[in-house]
Amino acid sequence: MPEESFQERTEQATPRRREEARNQGQVARSSELCSVAILLAGLLALSGLGAYMYRALAQFTTRMLTDGFTIQLDLANAPAYILDWAGLTTQVAAPLIIVLAAVALLINFAQVGAIVTGKPLEPKFNRISPLSGIKRLFSARGLVELIKGLFKIAIILYITYLTIGGEAANYIRFLDMEVGQIFAVSGELVLKLGYRILLAMLVLSVLDYAFQRWEFEKNLRMSRQEIKEEFKQQEGDPQVRARVRSLQREMARRRMMEDVPRADVVVTNPTHLAIALRYDPKEMAAPQVVAKGQRLMAQRIKEMARQAGVPLVEDKPLARALFKAVQVGDTVPEELFKAVAQVLAYVYQLKRRKW
Repeated sequence: MPEESFQERTEQATPRRREEARNQGQVARSSELCSVAILLAGLLALSGLGAYMYRALAQFTTRMLTDGFTIQLDLANAPAYILDWAGLTTQVAAPLIIVLAAVALLINFAQVGAIVTGKPLEPKFNRISPLSGIKRLFSARGLVELIKGLFKIAIILYITYLTIGGEAANYIRFLDMEVGQIFAVSGELVLKLGYRILLAMLVLSVLDYAFQRWEFEKNLRMSRQEIKEEFKQQEGDPQVRARVRSLQREMARRRMMEDVPRADVVVTNPTHLAIALRYDPKEMAAPQVVAKGQRLMAQRIKEMARQAGVPLVEDKPLARALFKAVQVGDTVPEELFKAVAQVLAYVYQLKRRKW
């Protein structure tokens, strides 16, 4: 298989790769979904707050027109009038602004969660390079964006044609209406058109968000070699880790062999297994395995036991059971108490005879 095939990005991104991309500000986010959600929220807010905003604006306009001829502006009273007008303007616009800001925060949080990073704001030459801009303009992504834009324009024009054309028969009634009624009917028509366009755009923006997630996952994919390199960076070189494990095993064996002379008895198979047991009634609730080994290690344990004067007792069933059931440093399980007690009793009896 050629080497470049190994570099194909066919593997899902690792959690570390995703975290690095997130720290760089690279997330799956649809700006169109944000825009449509904000516009739809604004339209809904206008539908609900329109009457309140109309009354507030009407009162403000009436006040300005009636009091405007009597107001005497000078350096002394100008700040008071400016604060008053700013307060009235804020009273009208604040509810709409709060709704739009809340929806903007919620829709962005729903897409990418909480993320704070300044990486996207860092200056990069390719962002201001005319050559890079031309390449992006005529790239595959630029072509996709162009097609998306033309398709959205076509959808908006079609919906506008259907909505306005469907109300064409009612336009003749405007001749018998007063100005206020014409504004009310026109406002209803504009709201209906706005809702239809935004609902269509909402469907398209949801599809765009799905596309952005798919493209993001595709760009985030990794090759097998990249995954291996990342694993090496996180876990260390496999050869180094193998060497460390080898040293750890060697140190554990060394400590184990140092404990053999402290054992009370070594139970053997007799040639394949050796298990060294130690029991101190004052310190232990049950006998403890201080060393065990098979084949060459068993021979080393027996040789060290002979040099230290530790008795060797041949008991094949007990040796096999202890080797399978107990690790070095653990106590003997309850089901083997009786067999071990018999061996220890035999050893203590031998020691008393020697004395």
